[in-house]
Amino acid sequence: MLFHVRMNVAIPHDLADDVRTDLVTREKARALEIQQSGKWPELWRIVGEYANISIFDVADGDELHTLLSSLPLFPYMDITVTPLATHPSKA
Repeated sequence: MLFHVRMNVAIPHDLADDVRTDLVTREKARALEIQQSGKWPELWRIVGEYANISIFDVADGDELHTLLSSLPLFPYMDITVTPLATHPSKA
């Protein structure tokens, strides 16, 4: 099942630099791990924002939630999820 996911990230400005660096480093590693599994086939940055648009290809909403909540930056994200269905005009 495909999901369109928008993730807006808002790391607190008063977070210690070493904690921020650790979070971002772990986030990149976890995101790459999920992408390499094939479950996160598309990841696009939104220009001028600390945000992205992604496509996830997972079994269901429960699996998507498990993956998203495994991201180290999850507590600092505002996430919007839209389930996708095949369009009847798709070739």
